[in-house]
Amino acid sequence: MREVGLAATELGPEGFLPADPDQMAGVLAAHQLTAVGGFTPVVMHRPGHDPLPAIDRILEQYEATHAEVLVLSATSGQDGYDSRPTLDDDEWDLLLRNLDRISDRAAERGVRAVLHPHVGTMVENGDEVQRVLGGSSISLCLDTGHLLIGGTDPADLTRQAPDRIAHTHLKDVDSQIADKVRAGRLSYTEGVVEGMYRPLGTGDVDVETIVSTLQGNGYTGWYTLEQDTILTEEPRGEGPVTDVRTSAGYVRSLLTSTAEADSAETL
Repeated sequence: MREVGLAATELGPEGFLPADPDQMAGVLAAHQLTAVGGFTPVVMHRPGHDPLPAIDRILEQYEATHAEVLVLSATSGQDGYDSRPTLDDDEWDLLLRNLDRISDRAAERGVRAVLHPHVGTMVENGDEVQRVLGGSSISLCLDTGHLLIGGTDPADLTRQAPDRIAHTHLKDVDSQIADKVRAGRLSYTEGVVEGMYRPLGTGDVDVETIVSTLQGNGYTGWYTLEQDTILTEEPRGEGPVTDVRTSAGYVRSLLTSTAEADSAETL
C-alpha cells in the first residue's frame, strides 16, 4: 500500500493484522499508515443474539489505532455470499433496531458506524437499501460495486441520498458478468473469479459522476479503494498490484479535476 502511494487503510479481514489492539497499531505505525476503520460482518436479525459484545471488542481496536469508521454488513450467518435466507417482518424490525443500537454505541466511542449493502447479505438490493434508509438512522457505506451487482445504480443513489452517505468503497464492475450473477447463472464467487471487478475507470460503474456528486454535496468521508481479486494461478509481475495502481491513479485524477473545477467556479 505504501509503495502505491496510499497513506491510510481499512483494517482488512480477520487475521490480516494482529488481533491485539496495541500490536495492530504498531504494524500500521511501522508502515506509516493511518487506520480508516474496517469491514465488520454482523448478525443482526436473529432473536436472542446480541451483537453489542462483539462490537465492543472491535471498538477497543479502534481506540488503539484511532480508526473512525465502523463498516457494518448485515451478514446472513451463513458461510460465504452465494446464498441468503429471507427475513420476515419481525426479523427486519430487529435488524433495523440493532443497526441503531450499534450506531449509538460506536458514537459513544467517537466512531461513525455505516451500513455496507453487500451481495449475499440481508441488505443487498434496492428495496432493502430503501428499507434501511426509511427504518433506521444509520448512514451508508456507498459500495459502488456491490450496489450495482445487487441491482441499485450507485450514481442514482448518490444523487437521491447524499446526506446519508458517510463512507465510500470504490469498485468498478463488468456489468455483463454482474448480470449473470444477479440472474443466478453465476454465483457471486464465480463472478469474482471470472473478473467481475475491474480497475476503476475500466468497467461500467459511473465512478466519475459518483465522485463529482459527492464532492458537490460537501462529502468529507473516505474514498476506500477495493480491488477484489481471486487468483486461480500464480500471479506474474506485480499481480493485482498493477490494477491497484491503475485504480489509485484514476481516483486521484477525478479528485484533482473536481478540485480544479470548484476552484474555477469561485474565481
